[in-house]
Amino acid sequence: MAIPLEYNVRSIVGRWPSTLVAVLGIGGTVAVFIVMLAMAQGFQATLVSGGSPENALALRGGADSEMMSALTLEQTRVIADAPGVARSAAGEPLVSAEVVVIGAFPLVATGSDANVQIRGLSPVVLEVRPNVRIVEGRFFEPGLTELVVGRNVPGTYAGFALGSTVEFGSGRWNVVGIFDAGGSSFDSEVWCDASVLNQVFKRPENIYQSATARLVSTGSFQAFKDAATADPRLTVDVFRETAFYAEQSRMVSKIIRVLGFIIAIVMGVGAVFAALNTMYSAVASRSAEIATLKALGFSSASVVASFVAESIVIALAGGAVGSLAALPFNGFTTGTINWSSFSYLAFSFRVTPQIVASGLVFSLLMGIVGGLPPALRAARLPIIVALREL
Repeated sequence: MAIPLEYNVRSIVGRWPSTLVAVLGIGGTVAVFIVMLAMAQGFQATLVSGGSPENALALRGGADSEMMSALTLEQTRVIADAPGVARSAAGEPLVSAEVVVIGAFPLVATGSDANVQIRGLSPVVLEVRPNVRIVEGRFFEPGLTELVVGRNVPGTYAGFALGSTVEFGSGRWNVVGIFDAGGSSFDSEVWCDASVLNQVFKRPENIYQSATARLVSTGSFQAFKDAATADPRLTVDVFRETAFYAEQSRMVSKIIRVLGFIIAIVMGVGAVFAALNTMYSAVASRSAEIATLKALGFSSASVVASFVAESIVIALAGGAVGSLAALPFNGFTTGTINWSSFSYLAFSFRVTPQIVASGLVFSLLMGIVGGLPPALRAARLPIIVALREL
């Protein structure tokens, strides 16, 4: 026979000061846990959303990032002729041979320099990446020192407002447009013509870091990869673009998650002690009630279940409070270094339903850990000794 849950609810309400301490302790722990996971999720989602399942990325064989890769113009032409590559209305293969360099520019918030990824592109890039659209101004003209910048750039770095002139490399560049890449990592990049970027930085002409191909369909990837990797004129690794960016995000997002778990565990120990204190106090003040329940025929197992259920209710209340406290962080924008490119990347926290569910499960575990020892103590309480207190 189970003890009615109403008994536990009345007990929680009657001891509201100590219950509130436990709820706030668990709530704070859950809030930190959710925010850290939301940070990792936001970083990963920002990088992964830069890729398209219909795009393939070719790098020099053995290179694990664009910064470590190099392709010649002849190699990019071979890639453009591979099967599965989509073509424009004019019949031009939709392949963007790209140059990647890093420039240091002052942050608006602090004035200190941060690395910005500058990407030199082929003129067909807007057809290769159709999710990118110009929202202010226009696209750069090939052959000119013109820039288009991601929508995060003007608010993050000084001097990149539309119409501004920026000096880097050995050239003066005009900002002629701002683009929106749908919240991806490209929104933190500066784009220009690849050939001009090589000239300004005095790099070898017709050398690129990567080639991004727009495929006829997502199912064309394997045929494209097989042809490119088997061609004796090429020594390349080919990735589906989404898979490549997912791998690039793995290290930093893993570090954030590990730190989040460590912080949550440390805070969780304190929250569990608060729950233990609350439940032990409940056992001490209700020893006569517990004895009466056992005298009425309720088993020790029922007593344990009742006190654990009470602890779980308190913990879930804390989990709900923590989840609500974390919700305002959804969409909060911050930035960090992308270790694969050594550039500064702006991203938004993402509090997803799955992350909130993880926070509630975490609070549930804290409730069980904090409630089980006092529940076992209550179940072992001798009836005769407890009844003497009546």
